[in-house]
Amino acid sequence: MIELEHVSKTFRTKTNTVHALKDISLSVSKGDIFGVIGFSGAGKSTLLRMVNGLEVPSEGRVTVNSLSVAELKGKKLRAFRKDIGMIFQHFNLLESKTVYENVALPLKLAKKSKGEIESRVKDLLHFVELDDKILSYPKELSGGQKQRVGIARALALNPSILLCDEATSALDPRTTDSILALLKKINRDLGVTILMITHQMNVIQQICNKVAVLEKGSLIESGSVIDVFGNPKSPVTKNFIRTVINDRLPESVKSFLKNYTGSQKVLRLRFDGKNADEPIMADAIRETGVSISILYGIVTELEEKIVGFQTVQLRGSEEQIAAAEKFFDERNVPKFPVEL
Repeated sequence: MIELEHVSKTFRTKTNTVHALKDISLSVSKGDIFGVIGFSGAGKSTLLRMVNGLEVPSEGRVTVNSLSVAELKGKKLRAFRKDIGMIFQHFNLLESKTVYENVALPLKLAKKSKGEIESRVKDLLHFVELDDKILSYPKELSGGQKQRVGIARALALNPSILLCDEATSALDPRTTDSILALLKKINRDLGVTILMITHQMNVIQQICNKVAVLEKGSLIESGSVIDVFGNPKSPVTKNFIRTVINDRLPESVKSFLKNYTGSQKVLRLRFDGKNADEPIMADAIRETGVSISILYGIVTELEEKIVGFQTVQLRGSEEQIAAAEKFFDERNVPKFPVEL
């Protein structure tokens, strides 16, 4: 649905050259909630603007619904943008207009009839649970209510894609949860594909099924949320994930493991799907004779699935440890070595 192929973007001034994006390739499939995370200056906003044609690549190609975005001009570009809704960090509402008028604006620009506009606006405000705010002005609304108006406006023309530019970063945690729940509802009930940029890992954890990590314009990691959370490879990704799942072993535990003189192996195990309900550890000990110490464990929800992570120390003979590793493979338990 959305394809970026070897996309680079360079901004040049008289005194400076900024490489905002460097050889980015990623794919967003229909029905995804795809999160792009990175610190300020990572290139997230530039990437988002490539998708709706507000920026064109210096190199590479951006394709949306089989259309090359950079090649669209005039009427074709305007028609293309009607299929893409946009949600902003600071809402971008017209303060002098009522909630009704803000939501109706895209419909008026599309020259819809008065009856169509009235029906669509009322349906949208009901969907975002703001029926009673139809005649209110933005100054009378909370931050969460303003964002709901922004979401209703973004949905006005029935887009197939929704772009979210830090849609929750100006909101408190409880309001953030309610807006994320609304976005999940839009994805599930309306079939809208969502591409969102954020610097909040909890946003990725709560609603995304895929994630890409940007650093200084480069794509350093991407994949399903379960795979990236289960085995982060880059230091940046590990630091982001630790804001929601802090699996860093205490120094005292690391010291114990480093000074352990017997045969051992330290692994990070991931439990999801059917194996989450099985007595894997007890079975491993009974069948292989290995001793297992659980150093860290957590259960969380990713991609609407219950997922568990455990960092364990395997102790025993080399044969027993090897047998235990084979046992985990046979029981479809992903395992990853832990650096001490």
